[in-house]
Amino acid sequence: MKDEAYPSDLDDAEWEMLEPLIPKAKPGGRPRTTNMRLVLNAIFYVLRSGCAWRMLPHDFPPWKTVYHYFRQWRIDGVWEQINEALRIQLRKANGREAEPSAAILDSQSVKTTETKGIRGYDAAKGVKGRKRHILVDTMGLLLIVLVHAANIQDRDGAKLLLAKARQCFSRLHLIWADAAYSGKLISWVLTNCSWVLEIVKRSDDAKGFQVLPRRWVVERTFAWFGRYRRLSKDYETLPETSEAIIYAAMSRLMVRHLAYQAQAAVV
Repeated sequence: MKDEAYPSDLDDAEWEMLEPLIPKAKPGGRPRTTNMRLVLNAIFYVLRSGCAWRMLPHDFPPWKTVYHYFRQWRIDGVWEQINEALRIQLRKANGREAEPSAAILDSQSVKTTETKGIRGYDAAKGVKGRKRHILVDTMGLLLIVLVHAANIQDRDGAKLLLAKARQCFSRLHLIWADAAYSGKLISWVLTNCSWVLEIVKRSDDAKGFQVLPRRWVVERTFAWFGRYRRLSKDYETLPETSEAIIYAAMSRLMVRHLAYQAQAAVV
């Protein structure tokens, strides 16, 4: 380990929580010699700093090794599994049920770069790039994310996201969303997912900024994304890689909250 830690590095308590969630080395072949804590620190460094994989500092494992693990865990669904495990732990630590009964839906359009991959133009936001559709619980913790071209309308993107989510959350029965999701989507959600989609509308008399019930929770989650410079734009070739980046960022945030709460409980 290097003598001086980066701000994105895992401390001992955080590593202790994450270590059991890291896949074990596959049997057979050459034994694993890579320090997995350093691999995670390198991945979180990329997320937090926004640097390219090839520009990882030399005190981390080789960038090809780090990216190999990140990519393999994306393919194997490990990032979603880590996100789910930490979310359940954090919900229970805050006196909640493991699975949510209500959630909030929203999207965020972000610019892409010259990197290859799907993209589109969101005329409403004036953004050429991709759209991050997320479903969060009432604590703002990520339930599921779907990244797609920005030209796909919110209602159509929501169908893709909710179709992906309907087999995952048995307790869920209520979803809040803004007016962009009103109309036929309400009946579609009820028919296809057996959930109630409730639209939280802004008052017609409101002027300027207004904190809206429930909707502020998902907006705060998007603000959390802003702490990770890799998410300032969509730099990834594949939407699936973008989703993995978001799951990894949320996992880093949750493990920090868990470690802080554990330390506060001891004090």
